[in-house]
Amino acid sequence: MSPRARAVDPDRLAQWCLEHLGSPPAEELFRSGYLSAVIGLRLADHRAVVVKVRPDSPRIAACVDVQRRMFQAGYPCPQPLTGAAPFGGDVATAEAYVPGGAALPSAEHAPLAFAEAFARLIRLAPRPAEVSTLAPVPSWAAWNHAGDGLWPCSEEDPDVNLDEVAGAEWIDDAGRRARDLLRAGKSDAVLGHCDWLAGNLRWSADALLVVHDWDSVTVESEEVLVGFAAALYSTVSADELASVEDTERFLVAYCQARGREFSAGELQRAWAAGVWTRAYDAKFQHAVGQPITSLSEHEARERFRRAGAASPHDQVT
Repeated sequence: MSPRARAVDPDRLAQWCLEHLGSPPAEELFRSGYLSAVIGLRLADHRAVVVKVRPDSPRIAACVDVQRRMFQAGYPCPQPLTGAAPFGGDVATAEAYVPGGAALPSAEHAPLAFAEAFARLIRLAPRPAEVSTLAPVPSWAAWNHAGDGLWPCSEEDPDVNLDEVAGAEWIDDAGRRARDLLRAGKSDAVLGHCDWLAGNLRWSADALLVVHDWDSVTVESEEVLVGFAAALYSTVSADELASVEDTERFLVAYCQARGREFSAGELQRAWAAGVWTRAYDAKFQHAVGQPITSLSEHEARERFRRAGAASPHDQVT
């Protein structure tokens, strides 16, 4: 998906840094971002920081709180340097800049490395009751949203109503079947990361260097969060999501890391969660006229089969 650039006034940015970090910017190191503007800066006092500007939301303060707790617990994430502070009509935060690292661990170790890093995150994360609201859930994880339609309101483009977009009915069918499986069971909620994309992690060989994008923390059943991660990570290219086999390897490695197997129902929900989040992305891609790369009809059928939820007409060839 192509991001829409978020304009950040340089004078406002300089004033914000002086007020909240005690030093103005001396040099811009990089600028990126998708739903937010992410700006790397060298301050006049020589510190390297990252300032993130995005629309205000009640969940941002809780996300920063979680990131700070994870840093204090020794998890590899950037140290937050501020809380959520107003930035014009938006809100901004700052964190220490953690440079370097590779996009992926070695291909043969990727499933285990990504799964162990995720299991450690779940293990160290605070309990949901220990943090303030993390609502609303990011749209790609909002399978149980309160709206009337199948799809939640898109964060990528709020003007696009996915429920009103015709065509590619197989995507709606996959999303609906996955949602029904997710609604069929429930386990205790935990706190975790719902956007376990390769672009949000960096590695030093096969060791985790840093996890970014703590705006993507949310509260959900463990197997659902694991299902999202198992479907979204990468093994050989950061631009290619996990294959069906990669997802299965991740799920096996995660259970080994946590020291306990998922039940049959939990495993089914993990597979269903992966289908739902990738179907959501596929639906958005279709809606805005982009190539559908997040999911294929064939792959959706195979993922349901692995979940033990194939329908009679699902014949994978």
